[in-house]
Amino acid sequence: MKTDIFANRHIGISDSDLPKMLEKIGVGTLDELIDKTIPKQIRLKKPLDLPPAMTEREFSEHITQMASHNKVYKSYIGTGWYDTITPAVIQRNVFENPVWYTSYTPYQTEISQGRLEALINFQTVISDLTAMPLANCSLLDEATAAAEAATMMFALRSRAQQKAGANTLFVDREIFPQVQAVIRTRAIPQGIEIKTGDYKKLEFTPDIFGCIVQYPNNSGNIENYSNFTARAHESGCKVAVDADILSLALLVPPGEWGADIVFGSTQRLGIPLFYGGPSAAYFATRDEYKRNMPGRIIGLSKDKYGHVCYRMALQTREQHIKRERATSNICTAQALLATMAGFYAIWHGAKGIKEIAQRIHSITNWLNLRLTGLGYIERNETFFDTLRLGLPENVSQEKLRTIALSKEVNLRYFDNGDVGISIDEATTLADANQLFMIFGIAAEETVHEVKDITDSSSISPDMCRRSPFLTHEVFSLYHTETEMMRYIKRLERKDISLTHSMISLGSCTMKLNAAAEMLPLSNSAWMNIHPLVPEEQAQGYHELIENLSKQLLAITGFDGITFQPNSGAAGEYTGLRIIRSYLESIGQGHRNLILIPASAHGTNPASAVQAGYETLTCACDEHGNVDVNDLREKAEANKNRLAALMITYPSTHGIFENDIMEICQIIHACGAQVYMDGANMNAQVGLTNPSTIGADLCHLNLHKTFASPHGGGGPGVGPVCVSEHLIPFLPGHNLFGNDTNEVSSAPYGSAGILPITYGYISMMGAKGLEQATKTAILNANYLAACLSDTYGTVYRGTNGYVGHEMILECRNIHEESGITENDIAKRLMDYGYHAPTLSFPVHGTLMIEPTESESLSELDNFIDCMLSIWNEIEEIKNGEASKEDNVLVNAPHPEYEAVSDRWQHFYTREKAVYPTTSVRENKFWINVARVDNTLGDRKLLPTRYGSFTD
Repeated sequence: MKTDIFANRHIGISDSDLPKMLEKIGVGTLDELIDKTIPKQIRLKKPLDLPPAMTEREFSEHITQMASHNKVYKSYIGTGWYDTITPAVIQRNVFENPVWYTSYTPYQTEISQGRLEALINFQTVISDLTAMPLANCSLLDEATAAAEAATMMFALRSRAQQKAGANTLFVDREIFPQVQAVIRTRAIPQGIEIKTGDYKKLEFTPDIFGCIVQYPNNSGNIENYSNFTARAHESGCKVAVDADILSLALLVPPGEWGADIVFGSTQRLGIPLFYGGPSAAYFATRDEYKRNMPGRIIGLSKDKYGHVCYRMALQTREQHIKRERATSNICTAQALLATMAGFYAIWHGAKGIKEIAQRIHSITNWLNLRLTGLGYIERNETFFDTLRLGLPENVSQEKLRTIALSKEVNLRYFDNGDVGISIDEATTLADANQLFMIFGIAAEETVHEVKDITDSSSISPDMCRRSPFLTHEVFSLYHTETEMMRYIKRLERKDISLTHSMISLGSCTMKLNAAAEMLPLSNSAWMNIHPLVPEEQAQGYHELIENLSKQLLAITGFDGITFQPNSGAAGEYTGLRIIRSYLESIGQGHRNLILIPASAHGTNPASAVQAGYETLTCACDEHGNVDVNDLREKAEANKNRLAALMITYPSTHGIFENDIMEICQIIHACGAQVYMDGANMNAQVGLTNPSTIGADLCHLNLHKTFASPHGGGGPGVGPVCVSEHLIPFLPGHNLFGNDTNEVSSAPYGSAGILPITYGYISMMGAKGLEQATKTAILNANYLAACLSDTYGTVYRGTNGYVGHEMILECRNIHEESGITENDIAKRLMDYGYHAPTLSFPVHGTLMIEPTESESLSELDNFIDCMLSIWNEIEEIKNGEASKEDNVLVNAPHPEYEAVSDRWQHFYTREKAVYPTTSVRENKFWINVARVDNTLGDRKLLPTRYGSFTD
């Protein structure tokens, strides 16, 4: 093995492993397997047009040089992004720790207790600061949260309002521009009319169902919305508030003056700027709206022996489960960033958070007094951290801008000539003096440095917070680094991640997130760039975006790309909005139907409905393929209103369908577009691509195919690639003067993630990427072959092979033994493995995707574990083990049960916890028994203060 070739480190299978694997599969060569798996007509005719692969050292030097092209100035632009200080103990032990960033969404509760606790900590922070009883465990970004608040209020209309057609949403004019833009994008297809104006002058009319205001507002002013909220409620309207989370340490929280929804960003709780993202949005509401709230909620529950634990509550609300009945476009969260924000609050505690907020306000107050003394005009009388200033006659914006830039300082420049300053946690005394000097030079006045800025406040007493927050002991126990480090370690030991074993989740592509790809994210030149800085200060980011765009377009075969979407479902929504805009441009805006195969992921119909379409399902045949006759019949019957087909390839059934090109041709013949869901691109890269297949556009999951980590449930990135005719309709941004189809707060979405994918592609190169795809298919077929005589697979392709994933048959097991696929999943935990995907896309089955990163020894160990479980099932079938008391129905077996003086099972402790030698050598100890999946839904306890004894 050549040690400097990155692909050799990323791909787990070596040349010496191939003979054994190929013999088991029943083919002579890897190329023979690929030829028999992927239809010949869609294969690429030449290798991908990518630069030569870099070594890890070469990429490190390259990405560092690129980062140096960014200029890290002091930015006081604000507008939703603020410099902050990430505690080193959190950066080192969470952000840079693969246990935290390689774990999956905590659906499997028993092996996710650590991050579940971290996320309920986050929810507690949000509930306390907003004074709302219920918060979710994060959303994608601030603007997305605003759009979700709008659609949630729309769904909460009274029957009378629905009957009367109340469809007007009032949005105060003093809301951040990017937030307004995304609200518009999301509201239009829902039939929501937007009314913008001054909240003080609003006359409530029967057509208004909800209002959105900002606190403090876009100009930095602290408005007292109490009377407005009361008037809104009297008129039957809901009120949603975009609140600065740090300001709520000083200001009366919205929950105390009647808000129905409070949302915003937690970026300033220790999360780097990252040129706009990722960071965790928050969303809080009233308890009575819990079943309407978007996003995931962590709550308390109990395990089978009564031990209190955590789980994801009310999961049936989730978009992929509700499908076409979904009222949200949220399929994931920003778990890693929410975890960091929660730890930030724990690290500082209530006192520390208040001190940070007070220091920010004191500096702002001091500046306001000094600058108005120089002749600058106060535009906002009450403020937390932001000043909006009119300029004296002898000062122009351009003059001030020139002076500020010469001092490497960025300010906010309003269209009307005003200037804004937003102070943040990182602002020092020296920074404050520098700002004073810049404004003094512009005003041609002599100013003098001060040696200290004392605490002060200009917030009126009636707007000052008096209620306590962060009173749970978790916020007071870990204020030394030793204790904080150990607390983080205690939590991480409770979770299975890729650092322990393969995560074989089908349709999730849990591949290696290589250290060489992750390291650049800790470079301050990537971390500390505000997304609204002048372009010349972000040249490194623009080079990165340009280079990565070329790479992804070469891989997909398309012509244009946007990086705005912050998740796969957001990518789906964006693609569908692009299609709508295109159809409207050619006079076909009446097309409102999306055709979706029955095998599709639930986010497809959900995204289609959120984008304003109707959906129609086409059937699959007994082999798992799209029923082409049914598709043709439905497409042609609706040809005049068919907008698009949404299809995943290879399918979610794990097979490459031979008729895919014909399917695309049928749709095009009806005047519609073909949208390809990129969830399974890991089986395409280098061998075929969406454009060759016949699609018009697709979204990609950087957190699947392109090595960005899942982070325990986010961040994700869902860029959309399009054909040439769709380029004019890609999302714009208000920063560029065109906010058409804008879908995220930042111009480039979660730009901070992009170095990971860029590193993956740059170091793999065309040859490495192609080999990775082939190996992913090889590994899946090897597992399928090894398990064919026991479990068997539900679907195979025309020639008898699967794609990069396969569906294990478990339905007959239940019929014969009473053991369910869930029992098998829980038993796998005793063996040290995360469960495969349960009951999707076929109920009663397990879907497995091994990825290319796993070694043959790991695959064999997983196979041994699955066969051992099969033998355990056979014991139950044969009467050798009790149907009521066996290792499967009682799984998983927690450590506290294994060491208890009381053992009340018919089988031995050894059989329960050390079923194989490999488990004994590498035991992952679980700390809770099987968790009650209904208790926490019946009594939702979403904060650390909850108790089942109340």
